Amino acid sequence: MRYIIIGAGAVGGAIGGRLAGAGHEVVLVARGAQYEALRAHGLRLVTPDGTHTYRLPTVDGPAGLGELRADDVLVLAVKTQDSEAALAAWGPVPVAGGGTAAERLPLLCAQNGVEGPRLALRRFRRVYGVCVWLPAAYEEPGIVSAPGAPLTGILFLGRHPHGTDDTVRRIAADLEKTAAIEAPVVPDVARWQYAKLLTNLGNAIRALSGPADSEESERLRRRVNTEGESVLAAAGIPYASAEEARSRRGDKITLHQLPGTEPGGGSTWQSLSRGTGTIETDYLNGEIALLGRLHGVPTPLNELLQRLANTFARERRPAGSLPSAELVRLADEAVALVRKAPAEGGDTSNST
Repeated sequence: MRYIIIGAGAVGGAIGGRLAGAGHEVVLVARGAQYEALRAHGLRLVTPDGTHTYRLPTVDGPAGLGELRADDVLVLAVKTQDSEAALAAWGPVPVAGGGTAAERLPLLCAQNGVEGPRLALRRFRRVYGVCVWLPAAYEEPGIVSAPGAPLTGILFLGRHPHGTDDTVRRIAADLEKTAAIEAPVVPDVARWQYAKLLTNLGNAIRALSGPADSEESERLRRRVNTEGESVLAAAGIPYASAEEARSRRGDKITLHQLPGTEPGGGSTWQSLSRGTGTIETDYLNGEIALLGRLHGVPTPLNELLQRLANTFARERRPAGSLPSAELVRLADEAVALVRKAPAEGGDTSNST
């Protein structure tokens, strides 16, 4: 199989690099400065076992490849806010022997959140969810750092919305041949994706107030997670427990300080640091806000983080520039407004 990595950033670059290192055929898809750097110098993957450079075919869209092959696997690794454009571009591409990519090819959604597979299923027949446990960073064009060891990452794979098949098992086998990625195939991949969603709710806190964990920001993170858990319970959505996740992860992914890299604050932090102008918070904290409105559960903390993160991205404010104490004060005010609203006969759905 040939793997086409649509979005060769942090996660996409790490997956593509590890697959290429194991001898698999890989094509990278990127835009702008990343596309230019990959074309000129190849992909530089910095890991605890060394720095690896992969000179791989790189395109900036489907036109660079022409007709796709029947054995191609599309790996969607763009941020969720960029998914619709990518799906619209790749879905109609013809495949050798007839039909289109949307009709014939498997599509893996290697993304945070839970919206990507739902968007994909509107266009593609064969959609696979991926729960991504793969710490990686892309802050400089052409360079991706993946500090995890002994494994680079764990990717839970399954059909969306549920089930497994021979295709996903073959993909998992290819990933595990890298010796750096564990790829369990599960029939309930969404359960793992919702568990990962809960852990990602704190991304905005670190992006707004910095990657160094203070006691007050850790307390806020727990409050935000509790709000998310309440919403999933009200919606009747199952998710893997923190204990189950810790048991599956064990000590397989330990983070190491890599030469020439700085400790980061996660994918949301990286988006703010690069000044992209967009951010994925609408599909993380915003997913909790959406479910809260659908099921009548106030979500003032997640709504606040969603609004602040979008403002920082839109105005290109520096990552980590909001003091933790100020963020906590704003969070307390948001919660107080929701608690006060019912007494005054107000509508709590948009209190923040």
